[in-house]
Amino acid sequence: MRHAPLLALALLAACSGAAPKAATKAPEPGATATPTPAPRVMDAAHLLTPEEIKTITAKAASLEQRTKRLFIVVTVTSLGGQDISRYSEALGNRFVPAHGGVNDGVLLVVAPNERAVRIAVGSGLRKQLTDAEAKAIVEQTLLPSFKAKHFGEGIAKGSDRIMSEISETGA
Repeated sequence: MRHAPLLALALLAACSGAAPKAATKAPEPGATATPTPAPRVMDAAHLLTPEEIKTITAKAASLEQRTKRLFIVVTVTSLGGQDISRYSEALGNRFVPAHGGVNDGVLLVVAPNERAVRIAVGSGLRKQLTDAEAKAIVEQTLLPSFKAKHFGEGIAKGSDRIMSEISETGA
């Protein structure tokens, strides 16, 4: 899955002292892809409440049902020494076969320990979610919440903005 070179911006606060919450383990990005649907939220860093996971999952499922576009949130405790761009691309490559080989998905990847976040956009959605729009979502929605250590709130609001951008069917 080729991604537009979007951005990897520093998060201004790490997730220190957060209580563990319900999560789906994030897959290793180099693992072999399987043709099973990807979970819509994989919160390995425990940044989201069970309710936030449920809400984002339901909205992403509704988006996919209406538009056939995939939206996935992944939080990780570590990038394993990889650059977030490469990590996101490798992870995205795992989901393309499971999504019928269609490259019209968006990944929101948050790595609080590395203070990194990335919105990776599949080539099929680059007109709906441009680099400038992705940067604005990070700077105006994600980072302010992350600064205040409201990671779940930031991810939920950022997810809403991303899904709003890619829900349009026009070019």
